[in-house]
Amino acid sequence: MRTLYKHWNRGLIASDGCDTRKEVILSEALEAPVVAAGCKLTGGVWRSAYDDVVVTDAARLDVDHFVPLAEVFDSERTPWSAARREAYANDQNSPDTLIAVSAASNRSKADKDPAEWLPTDGSYHCTYAATWVGTKLRWDLAVDEAERQALLGLAEDCPDTTVVYEPSD
Repeated sequence: MRTLYKHWNRGLIASDGCDTRKEVILSEALEAPVVAAGCKLTGGVWRSAYDDVVVTDAARLDVDHFVPLAEVFDSERTPWSAARREAYANDQNSPDTLIAVSAASNRSKADKDPAEWLPTDGSYHCTYAATWVGTKLRWDLAVDEAERQALLGLAEDCPDTTVVYEPSD
């Protein structure tokens, strides 16, 4: 499945030597790491939103596709072109499609939707639900019934949360 989505292309800044993954990690740093040749990162500080863990080693971060690639594949309303799949897998034009989180939290999430998994940091649930919905809307992705019910349940607990998104190109 993942092979259908060419991810970690050369990123937004082709001249920086960093791929999409590293550019996301750099953009989300609370304290910027040192960037050496070949985009090798040392130092830096990040906060993993899924589990509220502070990470001080970029190697311990994963860049998560907020809506996992397998979920995207299952949710495509019509089959996407290879170019659209690559655009989703490397989308830095929205701050929500990709997120740097602790490797442990990302592995826990895997390909699960909100009916099957929520972040261990309960204070992030409303943001998580809004970001999930915004990403699905941005990319015109379908929602199955279990996912819909889980999101509606979260929405009841989040009356002050607003979904914000811009449609993808």
